[in-house]
Amino acid sequence: MKVATFNINNVNRRLPNLLAWLGAAQPDVVCLQELKSTDKEFPRAAIEAAGYGAVWRGHSAWNGVAILARGAEPVLTRTALPGDPDDEHARYIEAAVNGVLIASLYAPNGNPQPGPKFQYKLAWTERLIVHAAELFATGLPVILAGDYNIVPEPRDIYATTSYKDNALVQPAPREQFRRLLAQGWVDAVRKVHRDEIVYTFWDYMRNRWPRNAGLRLDHLLLSKLVARRLVAAQVDLDVRGAEGASDHAPVMITLRD
Repeated sequence: MKVATFNINNVNRRLPNLLAWLGAAQPDVVCLQELKSTDKEFPRAAIEAAGYGAVWRGHSAWNGVAILARGAEPVLTRTALPGDPDDEHARYIEAAVNGVLIASLYAPNGNPQPGPKFQYKLAWTERLIVHAAELFATGLPVILAGDYNIVPEPRDIYATTSYKDNALVQPAPREQFRRLLAQGWVDAVRKVHRDEIVYTFWDYMRNRWPRNAGLRLDHLLLSKLVARRLVAAQVDLDVRGAEGASDHAPVMITLRD
């Protein structure tokens, strides 16, 4: 079973890129973020023609999350992160696929910081921590996949001082990520690539993709039952280098059946 997370950065604009990757990589489950599409604008017909069922929650300008399943219909279980009924941002969706509960999440960026956007980022992640603890306590196979907008460690960003004030690398979000892992979740990429430099995002500015000036923002956290099945993890770098690409590359893990 192949499960991937991919911040597509506008699903309609990059639909050809998405469809080409689906055809080449054949993932069984894909968690998409940053759809930048309303519910009605989501390209359901094209994705179904590619062999995937889908559930999604759109947003008029930014945000938006989806879960695709190859040859199956995801069983929708949640369309919002609990804890704030007034939060209308489309940043979390959850569904069951092939016996695994899977979440696609798009955490707030938090810039500029300090300020209200950073405080919203911290508050949103606290809600994620609470919900993640509840999911982990069920003992079910669970995957929390998405763009966490957190660089967990200094090695997860290229050598630079240009991000020193950026919300992505601040001590508070990093501490929140550590508390998530302390619940028992396994960071799939780090489990497989313990000592390697791994990036998943390269800004369009300042020639960062050609010179590999990247960040690791996209993570798949696995509960115990899923972590036991983990056999591989990879970043599909070729996708980032394609014409019209998202500024993120897909991250895909392989699980034993």
